[in-house]
Amino acid sequence: MDYLRNETLKTIVNRHSIRTFNHELPVPDDCINTILYAANQAPSAHNQQSWRFIVIRGAKRVDFASLISHKATHLPKPSSALLRMAARSIASAQAVIAVVNTGELIERGPQLFELEKEWARDFFRIMEIQSSAAAVENMLLAATSMGLGAVWLGILILIKKDVLEFLGEPHGEFMAVIPVGYPTRLVTGPQKRNLDVIVRYL
Repeated sequence: MDYLRNETLKTIVNRHSIRTFNHELPVPDDCINTILYAANQAPSAHNQQSWRFIVIRGAKRVDFASLISHKATHLPKPSSALLRMAARSIASAQAVIAVVNTGELIERGPQLFELEKEWARDFFRIMEIQSSAAAVENMLLAATSMGLGAVWLGILILIKKDVLEFLGEPHGEFMAVIPVGYPTRLVTGPQKRNLDVIVRYL
C-alpha cells in the first residue's frame, strides 16, 4: 500500500517532534482552537472526557519557561539538561498547551462499575491516562496538518507538582505540555524499526 496517497497517513508520517520555533511568526487563535477541537474529538474512556486543556501565551509562557529553568538547577545534570531544553522550547513557541487529567473518571468509575473504590483507583487512573494520550496525539497531528510544529514534553513529569500549581490545577494529574509554533527548519524524524521486528501474529 502506498501510505502517502492517504492524507491522514501522510500527516502521521510527517509528524516529528519540533523543539525550536520561529518566535516572530504568530500562531493565530483559530489554529490553536482547531488543535483544541481535534484534541476534544479523541476517544475517552466511557466518554467521561476527564481532561482539561490550558493554553499558555505571552508573559505567562515566559514565566513558565523561567520556572522550569529554575527548577532544573536542583536536579542531577542529565535531568537538568533535559528540563532546560524543554524551557527553551517553551520560550521560543508562540503558544503552549498543557493537558491535565481531572480525576473525574477516578471518582465516578467505582459507581459506574460498582467496584470497590480503592481497588478501582489504578484501573480508572490508567483509563484517564489513555484517554488524554489519545487527545495529545490528536493535537500533534492537527498541528502538523496545518504546517505547525509541536512536541510532547514528558520530562516535566519530574516537576509535576510545580507545573500543576503554575497551571492552577493542584488537584489534577499532569499529562503533557505541548509547545506549538512554526518550525525554524524542516526536520526528519528518527528511523522507525521495521514492522517485521515489532509485530507478532498469533
